This record gives sequence, structure tokens and C-alpha cells, in this order.
Amino acid sequence: QYWIDEFLMWNPEDFDSITQLSIPTNCIWIPDILINEFVDVGKSPDIPYVYVRHHGEVQNYKPIQVVTACSLDIYNFPFDVQNCSLTFTSWLHTIRDINISLLRKPENVKQDKTVFMNQGEWELLCVLPQFQEFSIESNNSYAEMKFYVVIRRRPLFYTVSLLLPSIFLMIMDIVGFYLPPDSGERVSFKITLLLGYSVFLIIVSDTLPATAIGTPLIGVYFVVCMALLVISLTETILIVRLVHRQELQRPVPPWLRRLVLERAASLFCLQQPPPRMARQAADDSNSSKDCPSKMNHYGKGLGTGLREGEKAPSEDDSPPPPPRESSLAVRGMLQELAAIRRFLERREECRDISRDWLRVGSVLDGLLFRVYLFAVLAYGVTLGALWSVWQYA
Repeated sequence: QYWIDEFLMWNPEDFDSITQLSIPTNCIWIPDILINEFVDVGKSPDIPYVYVRHHGEVQNYKPIQVVTACSLDIYNFPFDVQNCSLTFTSWLHTIRDINISLLRKPENVKQDKTVFMNQGEWELLCVLPQFQEFSIESNNSYAEMKFYVVIRRRPLFYTVSLLLPSIFLMIMDIVGFYLPPDSGERVSFKITLLLGYSVFLIIVSDTLPATAIGTPLIGVYFVVCMALLVISLTETILIVRLVHRQELQRPVPPWLRRLVLERAASLFCLQQPPPRMARQAADDSNSSKDCPSKMNHYGKGLGTGLREGEKAPSEDDSPPPPPRESSLAVRGMLQELAAIRRFLERREECRDISRDWLRVGSVLDGLLFRVYLFAVLAYGVTLGALWSVWQYA
């Protein structure tokens, strides 16, 4: 700091061209300039003298080490920009006694970064000076010089250690939807991802800044990602429950068939197997091509009671009445064939129910996957846009 003292002026020609003197600090008046943001005792060394020039300019080159506090806004962490202030003023002397001003131009002070250590976590953007006058009493005005130190955090370390692992886990959760829904591997895979993300949050909990003012947005991001993983696991459990052991379930209700297999599938262009009636008609047509000759052959055999290779009697010859034992054997055979037919029909009906529930589960799985993917992409794009604006603001 320097100031002009009108009582310390002389003519250098009268004193052997002496233009500058060193005067002890206890022999001269030094203005009391205070810093409002002090939070600790200054540890600057004491300088026992000051420099006085012939035109009354007094220069005090005493270095000042300031330990100050800055209220941090961590909502944009790790892409946050902080604005810390240093206020220099005098509470004992009014503006008529001490008028604080800058030694250099404000533009030079703003762009000066030579004394700042840029190797740490923070990067200095600029220093903005501001001069103002304030009044405490009606007739007394005081001068105040305030410096706004604008710094920005370097986000590379936090991006690599916090954001990228979380993004990779979310991508693996999306890829897990390509596992078949009727297998139990998807459930175990998503449970493993959820446990891994929980361990990841426990590890990075000490890295996040914690203040009583608020929570950083990246903390909300982690909580939402955990919620999305839980929603994904819940959806997987419901789909697996829907398509597992379908033969024990009731047939698909008509309203569910119309809502899922017709409207939802056509609206979202979801692929599905051919309808049940078309598949049954195709099976019936294929079986009718192969079975007529056999049915005619076995129908003739069963109707006449002849074995293969025997000659059928003529119409003129009256056939002998079949014995009682052979009629009982044919009746038992027919009962067994009817039981086999009922069993096959029941099994085919169960297969149709299983196919219907599998189709419903596949359509619902594709629909929920698209909704989940849209939510994740919208959430990621929103956060990316916000952090990009804050980074280059």
C-alpha cells in the first residue's frame, strides 16, 4: 500500500539530490486498513521501515497473508465456479482522511494471474475490483475496495472417478434387457449391478462435498441412477413372473390381449409371433395333408376288424359274428385312444396358454424397455446440457 503525506515533502536539490528515504515504522503514521473477511490471525512478517519519496509518497511493502473464508455454492459440483470476495476498508478514518484506490488499472488487475498457483484443484479466472462509498452516520462516509476472486474447479478428476463408472453401470443395465425374459439370468444380472452400484456409492461418499447449505446436483444424479436401477429390477421381476410357468396360469383375458397384443404392439411397432388362430389353421392344414390316407387306412381296419394283409369278405358272404373277447378288446382300445386324445388336447391347450402369456410378456418387456431407455436418455441429456453450460459459462 502507498499514500501521500503532505508533511513529508522536500526539495531534492536542497538535500544533495536525495529523493527517497527509509523511515522506521514507529516514526511515521500508518493508516489502519482492515480486511473484513479475516478468519485467522495473519502470519505475515513485520517490516520495520517504510519508503518515503520527496513528493510525499509513502510506500509500505509489507506482505499480507490472509486466511479468509468463502461461502461455496456446490450445487454445480464438479463444474462449479466460485466467487470469493476480499473487502479492504478503514473503520477509523473517513473518506476525507483515507481514500482507497487501485495502484493499477482495473483491466490489469482483472487479467493478472502471475501470483496464483494454477497447479492445484482450482483455476483462477479473473479478479474483479470494485470501489464504493458507504455511510454509517449522516456526515461520515467511508471508502471501501472490494476484490471478487472468481475461481473454477478442475473437473477432470471427478469426471473420471465419479461420472464415468456410473455411466458404465447404467449402460450395462440397458444392455441387460437383451437377455431373454423367460430365463432367470436377467434377474441375477441386475441384482449384481444394483449391489455394485451400492458399493460404488459407499466408496465415493467421502469424495462428495458436504455442506449444510445444500446438496450438489451430482448427489441427486446418483440417487436417481439408483432409483432407475431399482425400477429396472422391478420390471424384470414382473416380466419373469409373467412368462414363467405359464401352463399353471389362466388364459390371457380378452381385454389384455386387445390392449397389449393388438394396440400396444402396433403402436410401438413391436414384433410378435403369428396369431394363435393362424398358427392353429396352419397346423391343421399341415396335419390334414398327411393324415387322410392313414386315417382311412386305420378307419377301415378299425371298422372291419381286419388285420393288415387279410382279404375282406365279399358282400354276398355273411360275415360271422365277432367273438365277445374281440369286441371288448376293440372297446378298450377306443377308450385308450380317447384318453390319449384328451391328454393331447389338454397339453396343446396348455401350450397355447403358454405361448399367449409369452407373447404378452415379450410385448410388455419391449414396451417397458423403450420407456426406460427414453427416461435414461432424457435424464442424461438434461444433465449433460446443464453441466456443459456451467462448464463454459
